[in-house]
Amino acid sequence: MKKILALALAAMMLLALMPMAVAEEAAWEPFAENVSITIPVYDRGQAGVPNVEDNYWTHWIQENFGDKYNITVNYVAIPRSDVMTKYSMLAAAEDLPTVLMEYDYPKVTQWAADGYLTTFNMEDFAAVAPTYYNRMVANNQLTYTQINGETYFVAAYRPYYDTSYTFQNFVRMDWLRQVGYDHVPVTTSEYVEAMLKIKEAGIAQYPAGGTMITGVGSDQNYAWRTWPLDEKEWAMYGDYNIPSLGWDPNYRLLKYENYKFNAGLTNPEYYLIGTEDDKTNFINGENYQYGGYISASMDWLTAFYEANPDAELAIVPVSATTDSVYGTTPGYRTDNPFGMMVGFSAFASEEQIKAAWMYMEWLTQEENLFTFQWGVEGANFNYNEENLPVTDSNYDGEYKMGFSNNKDYWCITIEARQAGTIEDVIANNMPHDLPQDFTQDVINWYYDKVAIRDAGWAIANALYSVSMDAESEYQTTLVNLYKELRDKLTMCSPEEFDALYAEYAQQYLDAGYQEVIDERAEAYEAGNSTHLLNQTAQEVDLSK
Repeated sequence: MKKILALALAAMMLLALMPMAVAEEAAWEPFAENVSITIPVYDRGQAGVPNVEDNYWTHWIQENFGDKYNITVNYVAIPRSDVMTKYSMLAAAEDLPTVLMEYDYPKVTQWAADGYLTTFNMEDFAAVAPTYYNRMVANNQLTYTQINGETYFVAAYRPYYDTSYTFQNFVRMDWLRQVGYDHVPVTTSEYVEAMLKIKEAGIAQYPAGGTMITGVGSDQNYAWRTWPLDEKEWAMYGDYNIPSLGWDPNYRLLKYENYKFNAGLTNPEYYLIGTEDDKTNFINGENYQYGGYISASMDWLTAFYEANPDAELAIVPVSATTDSVYGTTPGYRTDNPFGMMVGFSAFASEEQIKAAWMYMEWLTQEENLFTFQWGVEGANFNYNEENLPVTDSNYDGEYKMGFSNNKDYWCITIEARQAGTIEDVIANNMPHDLPQDFTQDVINWYYDKVAIRDAGWAIANALYSVSMDAESEYQTTLVNLYKELRDKLTMCSPEEFDALYAEYAQQYLDAGYQEVIDERAEAYEAGNSTHLLNQTAQEVDLSK
C-alpha cells in the first residue's frame, strides 16, 4: 500500500510540474532582436559520425527551437581528450561559448576561479527553466551549485549514478578456455595466473596490454583502499583528477603495476600506446581485454568479430570478493550525483544567458528530449511489442545521429536515455547485430553492482563548496609530473621500487601536492566539503 501511495504521489508531482513548464514556455516571447548563443559539444574524433557542429540535428534544434524564439543556436567542438586547453584558448580570445559544461567538478570550479563563469540568481533560472530546476530540487542537487556562497552552476540529471552500467570490460573468453578456465577471473591472483598461462601458451606475448598514462583520471585506486575509510584521508587524497602519489592505496596499485610489467604481462612499450592503438591491438588479437561504453552501435566490437570470427568474448563480472581484479576490495568510484555541471560565460549578455536557459528547458521537455535521444521513427528507431523504442543500429541515412545517440548534445539536461524498466533501458543501449548478445550479462552485472553498492562499497569523491586555489594552480604541473614518475615506477626493478616510490612521493609533495592536500584538509575541517555516505562495507554474496 505504501508503494502504491508513493507512486501515486510521484505521479501527482510530475503532473504538477509539467503544466508549469508548458505554461512557462507558452509565456516565452521571441526576442525582439536576434540573440546568438553557442553550445559546446564534444568532438571525440570518431569516424562515421556527423560533423558535430553542423548536421541534421543541429538544424533540427534551430528550426524547432531557435527560429521560434529568434535565437541563433551555434555549436562549438570541444576535443574530448583536451577539454581544458580548448576552453583556455577560447577564454584568451574572449570567445567562450555561452554555456560551459563538464562532468568533473574540479574542472568547473577551476573555471570559476579563473573568471570564466558568471554568477547568477537561481530564482531567475527557476522562473525560466522550472522543469529543470524542480528536477534539481527533487534530486537534492542544489548543494552542488554554489562556491563560496555564490551560485555558479546548474546540474544535469544522472540516472543510476552510483550503479552505472554503461562502461563494460570485454575479455577473450576463448583464450581463457584454451588455458583451462570456464569463467572470467575475478581475483587478482587468479587474473595474474590466467595471464601467465596465456603468455606461456603463446596465445599473446603481452596479454595484459597497456596504455600510456594520461594523468587526469589515471590510476583510480578505490579498490586498493583500506576499509573502513578514514573520512579526512578520503577528503584529502580521494579525488582522481590529481593522482595521489604518496598515499598508501596508490603505492599498492603501482606495486601491482610494477609486478605485471616485470612479469612480462604488460606491453613494455605501453607508454607509446594511446587509446585508439589499444583498441586496435585488441581487435588484432594482441590483448586479453578492452573496455568501452556500450551503445546500440559499437563499431569496435563489430570490427573485432570481423577480424576474429571464431572468437568468444565475455564481460568482466562484478566481484563481491575481497580481492578483485583491480585491487584488494570491491570498492569502486561512483559517478557524481549529477551529470554535466553547467555554468555560463562571464562574457555572455543577460539575453544570451536567458536564451541558454530557454534552450535547456526546451530540451528537458519530454517530447523534445525523446526526439533528440531516439530520432525519427522508422529510421533511427522502431517501437517493439511493448510499445518501447528500439534503436536501429544499422541506420545510416539523413537522420544519422551523433556519438551514442546524440548524447553529447542532450547531456546538458540528462546523462542517459530512459524508456521502460532498467532491463528495457539496458536492452535498448546494447548492440544486437553481433555474433554474441551481451544484454543479459549487462543486466546481471547491473544487479550485482546494486548489491555491492547496498553493501557499502560505493565511493563518491569529496566535493568542496569553496574555491580550491592550490588545485587550480598545481593540477597541470602535478598531472604531467605524475606521468613521468609513474612510468619510472612501473618500469623499475622490483628491488628498487620502494626506495624510488618514497623519493618520488616527496618530489611530488614539493611540486605542489602538499599545498593541495593541505587546502583540502582545511576545507574539510571547516565543514566545507561533502561527507562519506557509507563508512562501513559489508561482505555480500552474489551467488544467491
